[in-house]
Amino acid sequence: MEIHELVVEMKLLERRLTLYEEKYGVLSEDFYAALIAGKLAEYDAYDETRADFSRWKGIFETWRRRKEAYRRQFQEREFSAVLRFQPAY
Repeated sequence: MEIHELVVEMKLLERRLTLYEEKYGVLSEDFYAALIAGKLAEYDAYDETRADFSRWKGIFETWRRRKEAYRRQFQEREFSAVLRFQPAY
């Protein structure tokens, strides 16, 4: 996946993450840390929350993988080779 494609996909994923962040009132990285630490087990009894948490976790993990791929590619290239320049005619 090219860098510009990673940027577009990360932004789409961020929009989806924002919906969960607004619904539950915490940032995704804090939610993820709490989930991994086992601090959200009490919410397993609620079907909607369990489904939301599962989707939120998946979206966040995908976003993290895309961000890591972006960082790797960005560090391997010169900035001028990465920048998408589209002249105005």
